[in-house]
Amino acid sequence: VPEHVWRINLDTPEEAQHNLSFGAADRWWEQTDLTKLILASNKLQSLSEDVQLLPALTMLDVHDNQLTSLPCALGQLENLQKLDVSHNKLRSLPEELLQLPRLRSLLAQHNELSLLPEGLGQLLTLEELDVSNNHLTAIPTSFALLVNLVRLNLACNQLKELPADLSAMKSLRQLDCTKNYLETVPSKLATMASLEQLYLRKNKLRSLPEFPSCKLLKELHAGENQIEILNAENLRQLSSLCVLELRDNKIRAVPEEITVLQKLERLDLANNDISRLPYTLGNLPQLKFLALEGNPLRTIRRDLLQKGTQELLKYLRSKIQDEGPGPAEEPPVTAMTLPSQSKVNVHAITTLKLLEYSDQQAAAIPDAVFDAVGGAPVATVNFSRNRLAHVPPRLVELKDSVCDVSLGFNKISCISSELCALQRLTHLDLRNNVLTSLPEEMEALKRLQTINLSFNRFKEFPSVLYHLPALETILLSNNQVGSIDPVQLKGMDRLGTLDLQNNDLLQVPPELGNCESLRSLLLEGNPFRTPRAAVLAKGTAALLEYLRSRIPT
Repeated sequence: VPEHVWRINLDTPEEAQHNLSFGAADRWWEQTDLTKLILASNKLQSLSEDVQLLPALTMLDVHDNQLTSLPCALGQLENLQKLDVSHNKLRSLPEELLQLPRLRSLLAQHNELSLLPEGLGQLLTLEELDVSNNHLTAIPTSFALLVNLVRLNLACNQLKELPADLSAMKSLRQLDCTKNYLETVPSKLATMASLEQLYLRKNKLRSLPEFPSCKLLKELHAGENQIEILNAENLRQLSSLCVLELRDNKIRAVPEEITVLQKLERLDLANNDISRLPYTLGNLPQLKFLALEGNPLRTIRRDLLQKGTQELLKYLRSKIQDEGPGPAEEPPVTAMTLPSQSKVNVHAITTLKLLEYSDQQAAAIPDAVFDAVGGAPVATVNFSRNRLAHVPPRLVELKDSVCDVSLGFNKISCISSELCALQRLTHLDLRNNVLTSLPEEMEALKRLQTINLSFNRFKEFPSVLYHLPALETILLSNNQVGSIDPVQLKGMDRLGTLDLQNNDLLQVPPELGNCESLRSLLLEGNPFRTPRAAVLAKGTAALLEYLRSRIPT
């Protein structure tokens, strides 16, 4: 760092050396001290102790450098509120940091920290702490003193347990413990007064956390663990949940008590071992996304699963009426029910962030539908079951918020650039159209996790899909796909479900067995001779093992 940067408050500007007359605007002797210093994305290997010459700093950003340590003088910056030292090579944080009386945000993710200062709890003003992607094996017990902390990110470390004392963090709203080695979560965490979002994905949990009094928890993400049983009692305690994500576990059954989750909007149970569902699931009034692919469901036909959440819930409700001993109940009226088929449900837009205009047999979406959004952040769009020949161009107006788009059961023959602009998109449903290809511009959809292209007219596997790194689920059944590239598929390390049923595959390349991330590979109804039906019937793990055994050595 050039020396004069540290001395900027001390040295007079050069023009003061000349005897000039100054206007009021640039009289250097009245200048204010430097408050923000950004040195990010350079090649700094060290920071000078001269940083203490800048006592008015409120923000110091040195992220993305090559720092292996920090100067002790940082402790003298008593006005510092935000410190970003992320993406460096720090092995420790100096104890002097604990003297900062106004620090609100400390970002230290992506370093080489193996432990944190024991007295970190002294930073009483801290509101945000990110120490993800380090080598931490334990959390200091003094964390309990951080009573103003709102967001805590501990993801991608080597934690085997969380201290129960964390429950004293009465302001904490978001806790991210993704990708650690947690086998249990202390039930005392339930007493956290403000906790709304809890991320526990990719750990070693065998059951849902026991949260006896968690009144505010809205999101629980516990996918990719080893959960086998959903305990009915645990579910009863989570009555405020809006999002429950349990994909890629080993859950065998869903208890009837799931219906106590009356506020549930998203339920993800993909890639488990569930063979039957309680029909009462159909009565959850707010549920608008239900993922079940990759389960050995016996009671529900596969084509019904592909028709989307609302059709599935309607089917489950009808089954309650078939089996119910009492009089047939009307399915509950929910915010999904349009007050009149011709009007736009403004209530759904504002409360559920849902824009729906489906089952109208419309050749175009009326402008009034988009006008009704009025700047509200729409997350889900459902324009399925119409007669659309094109992607509605005004969809692009929702690009800052929309993440789930359903255009199934239309007559769309090509994908326009408007759809490729929706860069927040995570779920895209294009089933039952007349598509033959996807444009390369779709490579921009870097967050896309699920795409449903079943019942279209693809003759080739759309090559752009190989370049979408976040894809977890590809549904491409009932097309005319003749081949797949196993080498490119192997590069898709998040792909868990690949459905290629009822296509024109004449052979299955043995190298497909190397795609070890696949939890559900569906190939029935193709004209290939090997593997035989008996091998397919044994399930995905056995099928991949069989294919690997056929790779020529």
